[in-house]
Amino acid sequence: MDQHLPQSAIGILDSGVGGLTVAREVFRQLPKERVLYFGDTLRCPYGPRTPQEVRQFTLDIVHFLARLPLKALVIACNTATAVALQAAREQFSIPVLGVIEPGARAAIKVSHQGRIGVIGTQGTVRSSAYEQALKRIDSELFVLSHACPTLVPLVESGNGFSEDAKRIVRHALAPLKGHELDTLILGCTHYPLIADLIGQEMGEETTLISSAEETARELSTVLHHKGLLADGSRFPTGDHHFFISGQPASFRRIAETWLGRPLEVEQVSLQSLVQNKTVG
Repeated sequence: MDQHLPQSAIGILDSGVGGLTVAREVFRQLPKERVLYFGDTLRCPYGPRTPQEVRQFTLDIVHFLARLPLKALVIACNTATAVALQAAREQFSIPVLGVIEPGARAAIKVSHQGRIGVIGTQGTVRSSAYEQALKRIDSELFVLSHACPTLVPLVESGNGFSEDAKRIVRHALAPLKGHELDTLILGCTHYPLIADLIGQEMGEETTLISSAEETARELSTVLHHKGLLADGSRFPTGDHHFFISGQPASFRRIAETWLGRPLEVEQVSLQSLVQNKTVG
């Protein structure tokens, strides 16, 4: 892998479709860049997995992507960022970014009362990664973290706009009511895909934060600093590729709707993925 060429691609990995929220923001902010995306739809969701499993699954994907011409990698999964960011960085000499630190910074920028909620998978909430990131910046913040394990399967099902979806979201967010939160971090990249439902449930007084915009901005800064921004001379606009570990039909339907463009989707049958390998 030649990690020093500006025309090389940006890798984005996620447990499924959630990282598409980051991909869309990269497309918007960095339209000349080429993206290679990997969604581990076969083993999604990551939230209920052990940290050891998530770390191994993330490294499985890293090892696959390491064979491709990348100049930067974004771990667009909060659970994987929380437990595997450092391990992934040790595998690459290129920049490897996560989504937690950018999300924490974005939340602090908009919070007026210092009362911030975090929703995420069990793994992300268990890691306390957001609370630690937030309190490193401002130790006086009130931070309330809550796991919402039903929301990732809801998004992956593609039924995020049904009446049943409204009921699921209402039940998932009920423990946050009454805490006067002025800001809510969508601590899973799947959640922005149902942000309208979450916003309706939380009310106008709570600002929703997706880390996607801030992550793409940080990526742009890093690439500029290293002289790795593409000029669009080698790859045509939209020359992106999407790899998944599960069946492509559902992923393609959700992705094309969210991104508003036809996609090239390839199912990858890496042995470690197909065998649903666990690490104890």
